[in-house]
Amino acid sequence: MNQQASIQKKNKRQRFNERQRTLASAAAAAALLASIGIGSWLLGASGLSVQLASRNLPPSFAHLFGTDWLGRDMLSRTVKGLALSIQVGLLGAACSVAIAAIMGLMAATLGRTADRMITWLIDVFLSVPHLVMLILIAFVCGGGLKGVAIGIMLTHWPGLARIIRAEALQLMSAEYVLVARKLGSSRYAVATRHLAPHLLPQLLVGFLILFPHAVLHEAAVTFLGLGMSPHQPAIGIILSESMRYLSSGMWWLAVFPGIGLLLTVRAFDTLGNHLRKLVDPRNTHL
Repeated sequence: MNQQASIQKKNKRQRFNERQRTLASAAAAAALLASIGIGSWLLGASGLSVQLASRNLPPSFAHLFGTDWLGRDMLSRTVKGLALSIQVGLLGAACSVAIAAIMGLMAATLGRTADRMITWLIDVFLSVPHLVMLILIAFVCGGGLKGVAIGIMLTHWPGLARIIRAEALQLMSAEYVLVARKLGSSRYAVATRHLAPHLLPQLLVGFLILFPHAVLHEAAVTFLGLGMSPHQPAIGIILSESMRYLSSGMWWLAVFPGIGLLLTVRAFDTLGNHLRKLVDPRNTHL
């Protein structure tokens, strides 16, 4: 008995430590993202102005990330570029989650015909290469910030919609849903009052998983020259422009923005994984 109690106490302490590490990692990731937004606001637009007397300077105390060929401070450009990518990623991921939720709930509640049509639509989107579809939509919508945001919204929902559809179909066979249908509840009421609340954890995790993909795809499209204006401090534009100067030894033009992009994506990916562990009821060890 004493040995069993000792084992249970040890497991309880281990679960508590794992939960504390999970919360600490999630808080650190969220703090990094918040610092990018605050840093972008504090730096202002002064670092983006052209200073020909300070061009092509390597990293120093005056310019931590160096300067580019026009004398613009690379720290300001990198932070503002990351903030812009985060804004586009948040907008695109949020709208994609909304579309996925609507499609999944419609497929589960509107009958077999609607389910077949939505499933066919999901298969069509998944059959086309993701980046190709995003570029086509962004080009049709006129490019720029609006075109990239719309392209991300309309291309990142199918995978999550398939998961939401499966979860919603499983919930449709639950007893409380069957009772609600027999009592005369409409399909809209069943979807919004009985299904949607149970799908919120999946939607939250889906949002956190879609966001890094949205940021990377925004940077990729912008890097190819199909995204935002060259005058905007987007990470894709910064990396694309720096390719012409790497051979001359100006390594800081690509290294610091690239590391910043990777750290931002990794931070949100870590945040998503840790929150998934916290909200997923199957992870009882946490």
